Amino acid sequence: MKRFICSLCHKGILGGMLYLDKESVVYRTNKLTVNEKYRNLVLPRKDIAKITWKWIIATFRLKDGEAYKIMIFNKGRFQKCYEEYCGNE
Repeated sequence: MKRFICSLCHKGILGGMLYLDKESVVYRTNKLTVNEKYRNLVLPRKDIAKITWKWIIATFRLKDGEAYKIMIFNKGRFQKCYEEYCGNE
């Protein structure tokens, strides 16, 4: 499992950690004022349709139409690890 410092872009910037493994991408924050859905946001890899980038902000588009923007502070390392785990799907 790889870890990345990040921020979820949802009604402002929510600092947290992004965890990447072969099964999923998981965003976690300890902010109690945030909706529970966003405190432990799990994006199963099989549900991710594509990831697009604008500077260091990755937009994770899911097959069901949902989209989540996450600012990943080490874009290059994340891309390398994602390709290592997931290939160029």
